[in-house]
Amino acid sequence: MNITRRVALALVGAGFIAATASMPAMAQTVESIKSAGTVKIGMLVDFPPFGIMNESNQPDGYDADVAKLLAKEFGVEVQIVPVTGPNRIPYLQSNQVDLLVASLGITEERAKSVDFSDPYAGISIGVFGAADVDMSKPEDLSGKTIGVARASTQDTAVTAIAPQDATIQRFDDDASAVQALLSGQVELIGVSNVVAAQIEAAAPGRFNQKLELTQQVQGIAVRKGSSELLEAVNAFLDKVKENGELSAIHEKWLGAPLPSFIADAN
Repeated sequence: MNITRRVALALVGAGFIAATASMPAMAQTVESIKSAGTVKIGMLVDFPPFGIMNESNQPDGYDADVAKLLAKEFGVEVQIVPVTGPNRIPYLQSNQVDLLVASLGITEERAKSVDFSDPYAGISIGVFGAADVDMSKPEDLSGKTIGVARASTQDTAVTAIAPQDATIQRFDDDASAVQALLSGQVELIGVSNVVAAQIEAAAPGRFNQKLELTQQVQGIAVRKGSSELLEAVNAFLDKVKENGELSAIHEKWLGAPLPSFIADAN
């Protein structure tokens, strides 16, 4: 193939990609998904434990299990399409996926671009410490040393409520903060419930949550105007929350039952 032909094909390919990306978002329905026999679900695969690639190089994790359960509810096959944080909404808007189960936090800004289901997952930030330490309010942090990952959400949350005589020790990442807690270098740490589950796995029963500081809920996203599909997704979430299937998935991947701020949200 000569250079001119290769360049021409490259330009055609680039034009096709650009055209696909600029296609108007089309409202999706349950019937169109059932007619296709497959639901295409966008999912992050680099955000453990919500999205990972397993030993067989297949998408796995909390979001994958939710996606498979949703496909089963619709009576269709599931095709999980790996997406990234920046391209997940564009993939939905350009009709490359039918919906997103992609750890997408529900925000007012994102709700301008997609329609969100009720929460199906979430992350909470809290203060964790030794199980025998009695603590229930921010004032109890007085005189304590608290480890956090530098410039993280938990750093911001802990800094906002810590008394002046508390010492906030900042580490490069969550792993370093956790190691400081396990070794006794700090008395408490600010972490997400995801990291807290890892702590429990590493040191069962030694630590527990003392304070909950912030919460971020995640929703299944559909294209704007897909009201019938959104209604079906919410009915599915009501069902799996009620029958315990969603909590079982949460237990499997995060080591704890579905938190009430997700289970009771609608």
